[in-house]
Amino acid sequence: MSHNVSAHLSTRFDPYLNPQLFDGVRKKRFFACAIDIMAITVLSAIAYVVVGFLGIFTLGLAWLLFPAIWPLIALAYTAFSLGGFNSATPGMRAFGLEMRLANGDRPYPLYAAIHVLLFYFSVTILSPFVLLVSLFSDQKRLLHDMVLGAVIMNSPVDSLHR
Repeated sequence: MSHNVSAHLSTRFDPYLNPQLFDGVRKKRFFACAIDIMAITVLSAIAYVVVGFLGIFTLGLAWLLFPAIWPLIALAYTAFSLGGFNSATPGMRAFGLEMRLANGDRPYPLYAAIHVLLFYFSVTILSPFVLLVSLFSDQKRLLHDMVLGAVIMNSPVDSLHR
């Protein structure tokens, strides 16, 4: 029986057996990332203003938080949206994408936080050319997706309506 379960999981994310799950994922992911960056920018701008005013009341002590605002907002945004019930950031939801683990489970917040940290480190350290890995992956996965065993795909609910 366990053989049937493992066979089902390996064929579930097979781009040749279920091509609708990966149709247009690369393009959708790009635009979803742009939406998420805009949302993080807006949230960070609000946080910068709040910390700016707090700095006045704390005689400048709160201004020490300025360098950490963008990374903390981005990390929290991704961890709680990608690791939440929908398994997708708001940008991903806008384009009908979701993340699943290699075993089919939904990601949890710690996994999502590690996923986004690995993304930022891989793009920063290895250069943005690391994103070209998706051109050679049949599941359109990026390097950090492969390392962590994540699959970004069209939401199965959305795929049924195509």
